[in-house]
Amino acid sequence: MKLLYTGKTKNVFGLENGDYLLQFKDDATGENGVFDPGANQVGLQIPGSGKAAVALSEFFFGKIAEAGIPTHFVSADSEKAQMVVKPARLFGKGLEVICRLKATGSFKKRYGDYCKEGEALDYFVEATLKDDGREDPPISRDALAMLNIATPQEYDSLADLVRKATKIVKEELAKKNIELYDIKMEFGRAPSGTIILVDEISGGNMRAYKNGAILSPMDLAPEILGR
Repeated sequence: MKLLYTGKTKNVFGLENGDYLLQFKDDATGENGVFDPGANQVGLQIPGSGKAAVALSEFFFGKIAEAGIPTHFVSADSEKAQMVVKPARLFGKGLEVICRLKATGSFKKRYGDYCKEGEALDYFVEATLKDDGREDPPISRDALAMLNIATPQEYDSLADLVRKATKIVKEELAKKNIELYDIKMEFGRAPSGTIILVDEISGGNMRAYKNGAILSPMDLAPEILGR
């Protein structure tokens, strides 16, 4: 294996067959020791969260693939906190696509004059550039096209895919009486050009609530997986 990239919550290694191995860490995004999936810096360590992230990602990637949405997932070893994935080319230097079902986080901060905390949203989609130095700025469909990051048609595909994938996650959480507020997903282009879902789908990139309280990444995994 060859180390290709050191990230906030995982490291990426190249494998001899052209696939990649993601080594998950126990680092979580947040501020002042408080978990926040919308933060762009590591704010705390949650022992075991790397294993939980792999286990949840394996579960959700399976459900999403069953629905016909292409992903980069190949295999996982949750005990080693590792996941093997197919190669994919990022949009620009990385594009995050957020689907919001409730007003909270940065959405509430920006638009608080027009909404209340927890107010229902209808699968609202927005995109942000992965850029820690600029605090992951939101970017519009037109700007993505003008900056040659994604075509308008690709953006429409991204919005459609993230809504479909979010619906699947929402329904799985609802089976456990958990309510999804928002989720952040990443996409890339497979060598064939097909847009595929990449990165992870875990408690670290969503806000999920049960009985009015947000679930940490470590709380979410046993709730969903029963272990």
